[in-house]
Amino acid sequence: MRAKTSIANTIHIEINTMSTDTSFAGIKVVVIDDSKTIRRTAETLLKKAGCEVITATDGFESLSRVMEAKPDIIFVDIMMPRLDGYQTCALIKNNPAFKKMPIVMLSSKDGLFERARGRIVGAEHYMTKPFTREELLNTIKAYVVDIKKAAG
Repeated sequence: MRAKTSIANTIHIEINTMSTDTSFAGIKVVVIDDSKTIRRTAETLLKKAGCEVITATDGFESLSRVMEAKPDIIFVDIMMPRLDGYQTCALIKNNPAFKKMPIVMLSSKDGLFERARGRIVGAEHYMTKPFTREELLNTIKAYVVDIKKAAG
């Protein structure tokens, strides 16, 4: 229960201090997590920044959402029922249309093994939960905003 209180307090503080950042406007983000709290937190933070957010509760649900939405970046939890984050990442990356899609693994564990396994299946980045607004937006900036600026 202590972790949920901590996350709820962090969410409340971050939501109250947010402002819209135009550099994130129109960026499509898919958030895949079986935790309703994490999905809602990410969705709220990203929408306040101007992103379009699509959520999924597990890997199976996410596959159709990713195919339809063609997002700019995907955040995926590692530990989920039915299809875990590693399997989800590998399936997305094996599709030629999504080979270059940045995928960020989310986990409550901060171990070297989890990070290495994420890289093996094609993830570009790894974030530990609970994440902050800055971590979330800096990751999008690094893998989407800065890349678009350099290309255009």
